[in-house]
Amino acid sequence: MLKLTFLGTSAGVPTKQRNVTALAVESLNPYASNTQNTTQSKKSRPWVLVDCGEGTQQQLLHTKLSLHQLQAICITHVHGDHCYGLPGLLASTAMSGRREPLIIVAPKAIATLLEAVTLTTELYFPFVINFMAIEDLLSESDEGNKTQVTITLDNQHQLTIGIYPLSHRVASYGFAITQTISRRALNTDKLTADGIPASALWGKLQQGEDVVTEDGRTLYSADYVDNNSQRTKVMVAGDNDTPECLSAAVVDADLLVHEATYTHEVLNKIQAKNPDFDPMHSSAQSVGQFAQENSVKNLILTHFSARYQRFDNPHSDTPNMAHIRLDAQSAYQGNLWLAADFDQYMVNGAADLVSAEEGSRVQYLGSARDNHS
Repeated sequence: MLKLTFLGTSAGVPTKQRNVTALAVESLNPYASNTQNTTQSKKSRPWVLVDCGEGTQQQLLHTKLSLHQLQAICITHVHGDHCYGLPGLLASTAMSGRREPLIIVAPKAIATLLEAVTLTTELYFPFVINFMAIEDLLSESDEGNKTQVTITLDNQHQLTIGIYPLSHRVASYGFAITQTISRRALNTDKLTADGIPASALWGKLQQGEDVVTEDGRTLYSADYVDNNSQRTKVMVAGDNDTPECLSAAVVDADLLVHEATYTHEVLNKIQAKNPDFDPMHSSAQSVGQFAQENSVKNLILTHFSARYQRFDNPHSDTPNMAHIRLDAQSAYQGNLWLAADFDQYMVNGAADLVSAEEGSRVQYLGSARDNHS
């Protein structure tokens, strides 16, 4: 299960209701021993931050997210509304007492930015930063146009972050965040039927050990343990004017999160007004059409131009969320949400918790400002 918290949903500049881009993705393990009602302890929720616009650390103060549980920061591209908050966030992370290493997956230029800030402001990090330059990762990949980073949370729980090049005014990338949870389920009915009463041997079998009973029988773990797994995948795109760049990435995705900076009409007007400058963003309609053609069941749009007000009124002459929504719905019939700051969503992949016939589920949970879990 992946829990998304939108920390910023505005494009370019902040507004009174929206901060610039940042998204937190928590990795929740419903099988963990410290679970209760499938909700992990607040102190054991590893998470990944995708983009870190200015003010992201202030937004985090309105959530339950802990900087000590942050596993990785992924930066889609070097434009300021996606990365200007990174030095401040890292400085606050250091002051919070963190000592564990932190992964940063980003373009090489972000390393240059951090080096400059570190030198000029005498910033000190008491933890190791494992910086992974996207350009290097892609050049080392056998597939050339995509690669992935694996984060092992424990022996049954891991994240992989797939990296996909996009189309924008600067090099921009999308991140496919996939959670895989393995679980050993003990077949107690078979053990009982074979005359093996409950004992410490059951626990050893579940842990993968072969055991010998008091009467000399050898019991093989593979005969009594079923290995199940749950997989959840969320595709988060950076700025991108060609959604088709993600055709391969969304084939098995439970959810696509993509920018929709403008409506199709406004984007055309911007391009016509200044033919020499293309903002190279997507319209809600173009993303909706891509999602429809690629059978994407769940779509969350974000990164809205500041011209669009947060209210939803299709009859208003003032640009607002209704215009974005209708633009997307003109081409897309799946499950659609327009993100707002602090919106939270739970994503369940299709596995043993959710049948393949039922498919993946995305549930809107409300605002992080109101939620205390």
